[in-house]
Amino acid sequence: MESFIREVLIKLKESSTPLSEFIFILPSKRAGSYLIRELSTVSTTNLFAPTIYSIEEFTEVISGLESLDNTISLFEFYDTYKNLTEPDELEDFETFTAWAQSLIHDFNEIDRYLIDHKPFFNYLSGIQDIKHWYLQDGKTELIKRYLAFWKKLPEYYEALTQRLLKKKLGYQGLIYREAANRIKEYINDNQNQHVFIGFNALNAAEQFIIQSLLERKLAKVYWDLDKVFYADQAHGASIFMREYLQNWDYYQEKPYDSFSVDYSKEKNIEMIGVPKNIGQAKYLGDILTGLNKSQLESTAIVLGEEELLLPVLNSLPEQIEELNITMGFPAKNAPINSLFESLFQIHINKSENYYYKDIISIISHPSLSPILNHNAEALIDRIHSENLIYLNQKEIIKSFPENTRELVSACFSTKNDSVSGLIQDFHKIIQSLKVFLKEEKDKIGLEFLYHFYVIFNKLENLNDKYPHLKTIHSLYGFYKEMLSTETLDFQGRPFQGLQLMGMLESRALDFETVIITSLNEGVLPAGKSDNSFIPYDLKQEYKLPTYREKDAVYTYHFYRLLQRAKNVYLLYNTEAEGLNSGEKSRFLTQLEIERQPGHHLKHILISPKVPKLKKELKEVKKTPEIMEKLKALAKSGFSPSALTTYIRNPLDFYHQYVLGVRDQEEVEETVAFNTLGTVVHNSLENLYKPYEGQIITEELIKDFIKKTDNQIKKEFSETYSKVPLEKGKNLLIFEVAKRYLHNFLKYEMNRLRSGEEIQIIQIEKDLKVEFPIENLAFSVYLRGKVDRFESCNGIPRIIDYKTGKVESRHLNVEQWENITKDYDKYSKSFQVLTYTSLIALEKDLTFPAEAGIISFKNLRSGFLKFEKKESGSRKKDPLISLETLDLFQSELKKLILEICNPEIRFIEKEIKKTHGSF
Repeated sequence: MESFIREVLIKLKESSTPLSEFIFILPSKRAGSYLIRELSTVSTTNLFAPTIYSIEEFTEVISGLESLDNTISLFEFYDTYKNLTEPDELEDFETFTAWAQSLIHDFNEIDRYLIDHKPFFNYLSGIQDIKHWYLQDGKTELIKRYLAFWKKLPEYYEALTQRLLKKKLGYQGLIYREAANRIKEYINDNQNQHVFIGFNALNAAEQFIIQSLLERKLAKVYWDLDKVFYADQAHGASIFMREYLQNWDYYQEKPYDSFSVDYSKEKNIEMIGVPKNIGQAKYLGDILTGLNKSQLESTAIVLGEEELLLPVLNSLPEQIEELNITMGFPAKNAPINSLFESLFQIHINKSENYYYKDIISIISHPSLSPILNHNAEALIDRIHSENLIYLNQKEIIKSFPENTRELVSACFSTKNDSVSGLIQDFHKIIQSLKVFLKEEKDKIGLEFLYHFYVIFNKLENLNDKYPHLKTIHSLYGFYKEMLSTETLDFQGRPFQGLQLMGMLESRALDFETVIITSLNEGVLPAGKSDNSFIPYDLKQEYKLPTYREKDAVYTYHFYRLLQRAKNVYLLYNTEAEGLNSGEKSRFLTQLEIERQPGHHLKHILISPKVPKLKKELKEVKKTPEIMEKLKALAKSGFSPSALTTYIRNPLDFYHQYVLGVRDQEEVEETVAFNTLGTVVHNSLENLYKPYEGQIITEELIKDFIKKTDNQIKKEFSETYSKVPLEKGKNLLIFEVAKRYLHNFLKYEMNRLRSGEEIQIIQIEKDLKVEFPIENLAFSVYLRGKVDRFESCNGIPRIIDYKTGKVESRHLNVEQWENITKDYDKYSKSFQVLTYTSLIALEKDLTFPAEAGIISFKNLRSGFLKFEKKESGSRKKDPLISLETLDLFQSELKKLILEICNPEIRFIEKEIKKTHGSF
C-alpha cells in the first residue's frame, strides 16, 4: 500500500522545485510527522527539511497573533463586558460564564466564516424580537432587557476584537479572520510554493487563503478523494470537495482530476456487534492476537470514545512490543482527580461541620491513605463505633499526629469563600503528595500530580491577573474546564508498531489494517449537539456549519480511513443502555447498501462466553478445629438467637458463631430498627429494674409515664448519637419510640384497672444454665436475657418484647418435630420456649406457666401467648405444663446434638428473605 502523502511527494519530486523549498501545510501536526518520514524514503539525496505547518500554525504565522485558550478568552471577555455595562446591570462572573462561553463559540464561527458581524447580529436581534411577541401596548421591563442584550452583541464583539488585537492575541476564529485580512501582505513577503495536503472541510477563511495563493500560482492543493465518492452526487464524503472543485475560479481553468481509485479495490470488512464498551476492548484484543508483527506495523486502532483508552490498553495481547498512542490520557481520568473533586464538594456544600461520608472519602482516598496510615483507619472506626454523622475541623485534625496535621488541615481547612486560600491549600496537598511519591519512587503518580500542579498554578495566575473568581463554585467550574483539555502525553516511537488514535488524529494517514470502535449513532457520527445562540435557519442563510456539515466531516474521515485499507474491523455496541447506545451507526448501514464489488462484507454478533453455573448449596465439613470451637460455644452457652440462626441457615450459624464474621458496623444516618428496639428495651429496663420483686401499682405506672420522654431521649443519646434528633426521619422515629412506650404503659395501666395483679420477678436478667444432654461428652449451657419475668394473678409469665409486628399465629405449635426445622413458622415459639427453659432450669418454675410476646406494633392484641394445638383439632392450650416443656426440650436436645455432631456438615439452606422483628 502506498500512502497518500507518499503519492504526493513522488509527484512533487518530479517538479522543478526542490522538495526542501516547499512550504507544506497539513491538517494536523501528526500528519506533518508522517510527511517527514515519507520524505526520508522518497528522497535519494540529502536535503534540508522543508517548512511544515499544521493549518492552525500557518494561520498564526500569517496573522501575527498568538493563540489563547478558551479560559483566558472568557476572562478577557468579562473585562470587556464590565467596561460596556452599567454597574447596576452587571452580572457576577459565574452568571456571566453561563452564556459567555456559547457567545465566544459563536464569535469564533462568525470570524472563521468571514461574516460581516453588523448585519448578522441585526438579523439575529430581529429574530429574537419576533420570537418574543406580545399583546400589550408596551414591552415589560424583562422583555426590554432581553432585547437590549441581543442589540448589544455587535458592541461586545467589536470591543473584544479590538482588545485582543491590541494585545496581539486571538481565539481561533479571530486568528483565521486576521490571517485572511493579511494574506496579501504574507504573499508579498513569501514567494515559496505552498503545498496543501489532505484537506476536506474548509471554513471561509481557509478557502480565501488557499484561493489567494492559487491565484498567485504559489500553491498546490492535493485533495484525497476517491473517484467512487466524487461520482456519487449525494455522498457525504464528497460534499465539501465537490463544492470547491466546481465553484473555485482556479478549477474553472484547471479542472482537478487526480482522484484515487483505491476504495473499490478488494477489502475484507467485518462489522462486529459487541455488547458494552468493555466487550469491544476485549474483542479488539482478540483481533490483534490474530495479526503477525508485519501486519501490526501497518495497523491503526481508532477509538470513537476516549473512555475506551484504558480498557483497550489493558486488553492488548502480550505479543505487541511496540505501541504508539496519539490521543493522550485525559487528566480527568487520573485517580487523584477524585480527591480534588471531593475536596471541592465539601467546600461548595458549606455547613458548620463536615459530613462523615465526605470525611471518609477523603482520608481513605488511595492518594492519602498511605500517608495517613492507621490514623485514618482509627478515625473511621471511631466514626462507626460512636455513630458520628458530623465532625468539626478540630475533631478531625486532633485525630492525627503532628507530622500529618498540616496535610489534614489543608484538606479540611476552615470553610470560607476564599478562592486564593483554597488554591494555597491544594498546593500544600500537592507538595505533601510529591514528597511521599518521590520516596515511593512512583513515577506515574508523580506525572499525574505534575499536571494537577500545572492546573492549579494556571488558576492561581488567572485569579491574580483577572480577579473575577469570587466563589469556590466558580473556581470549581474553571477547574473542570481546564481539566477537560489537560492530557498526559504518551511517549513512544511515532512510526513503529501498532498505532492507537482518535478519529481526528487519523487525518491524511493511511493504514492497511484499520480497527474502529464505537460505531454507534450519537458517537460516530456525533449527532445533534449545538451549543450556540444562532438558530438553524440563520446558520443556513449565512452558510455556517450545522450538525449536517459536522456529520459530513465524520463521513469523510470514516471513508478515507477505509480508502486504502485492506482489512477493516468495525466494532459497535449492541447493548441498549440509554438513548441510541444500541443503535449501530448509519455508516455501517451505508456500507451494506453501497456494497462495492471488491468488498467482502461480513456481519458478526459477538456474545460473551458465559459458562453454565450449577447452583450448589455450600457445605462445610466439621474439622477438629471447628469441633473445638463448638465445644467452646457450648461451654459459653447457646443463645436463642444463635439456635434460631442455625434453624434458618446452618451456614449463617457457621459464619457468625464459629468464624465470628459479623456484619460491618456502619454509621446510622437514620435510626435502624434494631437501634429502635434497643432504645425501647433499655428504657423499659431502666424504668422497671428497681422494682424487681414488687407488685406494680397505678401510681408507679403514672410515675413511669412522666419519666418516659426523658428516658427515651437519654437512651437515644447513649445508643444512637448525642446529636439532637430535631429533624427528618430520625425525629419521626424518636416520636415513634415515645409513642411505643406511652402506649405500652397505658396497656399496663388497663391491665391493673381490669383487676390483674402484676408482680415483677426479673427484668432483663442475664441467665446461663447447664442443659444436660446424655449423649454428649462435654457440657452444654444455654444462655440468654429474658426481657421480663412476672407473675400475673399468681401465674408465672415469661415475656419477650418485640418492636416489630408479631401476630398470635406466629406462636402456635402443633407438630413438635417442626419447631427446629421451620424458621418462618416457629421461630417465635422456639425463642419464648427457650427463655422458659432458661427460667425453669435456673430455678424451680411453678407450673402451669405462660410465655409469649408483647408486640409494640400490635399492642391491641395485648400479650400474645404461646399456644399448643391439639393434633387434628382447633383447640389451643395457652398454659405451659412440665410435659409441654419436656416435649420442647426433647427437640432442643436433638438440635444441639445435630450442631455438635462431627459427621453432620453445615449445609446451606435455600431460604426466602424474611423481615425479622426486634
